[in-house]
Amino acid sequence: MDRRSFIRTAGVAGVATTASGLAAPAIAQGRIQMTIVSTWPRDFPGLGTSAQRLAERIPEITDGRIATEYFASGERVGAFDSFDEVASGNAQAYIGADYYWKGKHPGWAPFTAVPFGHTYTEIDAWMKYAGGQELYDELAGEFGLKGFPCGNTGVQMGGWFNKEIESPDDLKGLKIRIPGLGGDVMSKLGASPVSLPGSQIYENLVSGSVDATEWVGPYNDYFMKFYEAAKYYYWPGMHEPGSQLCMGMNASWWGSLSKADQALIECACNEENARQMAEANANNGAYLDRLINEHGVELREFNDDVYAAFGEAAAEVIEEARDHSELSKRIFDSVVKSRGEIGGWMALSDVAYSNKRNRVVGIGG
Repeated sequence: MDRRSFIRTAGVAGVATTASGLAAPAIAQGRIQMTIVSTWPRDFPGLGTSAQRLAERIPEITDGRIATEYFASGERVGAFDSFDEVASGNAQAYIGADYYWKGKHPGWAPFTAVPFGHTYTEIDAWMKYAGGQELYDELAGEFGLKGFPCGNTGVQMGGWFNKEIESPDDLKGLKIRIPGLGGDVMSKLGASPVSLPGSQIYENLVSGSVDATEWVGPYNDYFMKFYEAAKYYYWPGMHEPGSQLCMGMNASWWGSLSKADQALIECACNEENARQMAEANANNGAYLDRLINEHGVELREFNDDVYAAFGEAAAEVIEEARDHSELSKRIFDSVVKSRGEIGGWMALSDVAYSNKRNRVVGIGG
């Protein structure tokens, strides 16, 4: 898929799909209308297609009782306006990354990702069985919302840079597109973080308005053609170790649904949460090979000095966010506690096994 083809569609106002396929008279005869706005461009591989898949799944799983109308970023409102569109009741739901709303409350950030935070396996366990969903409900309730996780991209790459990063000093003065608390970490190290929606990154990188950008991983990044402007591709990303996406719904609308339809929407979100992560894992390796072999991308690992600087800055950023309010303190304390308990087990199970397996049989062996 051509990057320009799906980016262009993000700016076409008023274009939408009725995912249920129901005729208008059927919707009028007691069907529930669900307008969904998204922070992603239409047909964007991974993020955009996952959101569209979820919008299509809800009518299927509710046997047509809920008819969805999906608007990609820019088709109804801008990516960063999705929250207010739903909180106000103008739309019933958004699909996006909740760390975009950290300016409203820093407690939103951990429900997408925080620097040195949860991996996918860890955040999924936290949300379902270690208090994460309850804290999410409490925070969302303050803004008139109700939501569920509906996707994850896993450990992200460190980003695309137009120069090598060999020491923390190389970050000073660097203009980098990076949202969330990861952007605050970069700021503490002397970089200038910029928050841009996905549809605007490529043009800003090519023009030199930004010197570097993070996005997701090889599968998603390949279609953005960042390699045309920056050849150094760094790993691993400390800023988003398990980027969770969520469907946030207007709480009043949610409360008007039957228990059965509420349960079915939650099931659809759970299904897509697992499905998007599987899709990313299935594709990232192949697309990384294509970036390196077809486009000459140079893979670089952040060295220990740079990563240590990330860690020190991240500790300050998280402490500042934690001090925002009593609720923020409880959210971040829960993240740290679960990261230790769940992450400690993962270090002895999945991580230890994969490390030993790869030393014995080799990666891909």
